[in-house]
Amino acid sequence: MGEESDESKIKRATKNRLRDASNLNSEYNNPCIKEHKQVHKCLNDNNYNHDRCRFHFENYNSCQAFWKSVQSDRRKKDIRPYLPVPEDREQIKQAYLEKKKNAN
Repeated sequence: MGEESDESKIKRATKNRLRDASNLNSEYNNPCIKEHKQVHKCLNDNNYNHDRCRFHFENYNSCQAFWKSVQSDRRKKDIRPYLPVPEDREQIKQAYLEKKKNAN
């Protein structure tokens, strides 16, 4: 079987987002779900002492900022879906890191 077409990816992403629209814990809606869970685990493990979880909060905030910038860039270029499907995110993240590494 060949690669999935872009149109097919968009349809699948839309279908999954509609299905999971009310679920903020969905990987389709929250590309930082892993970081989100780490923050909550840290808070639970440390009796909700935010100072002890500062690293996890910063990591989560960095993740959110990155994917919001990706969404904004894709929206400006009219690339849909604006938030890439989970299967494409690692590739997008690697391309960004490579671009950043080459800029330095």
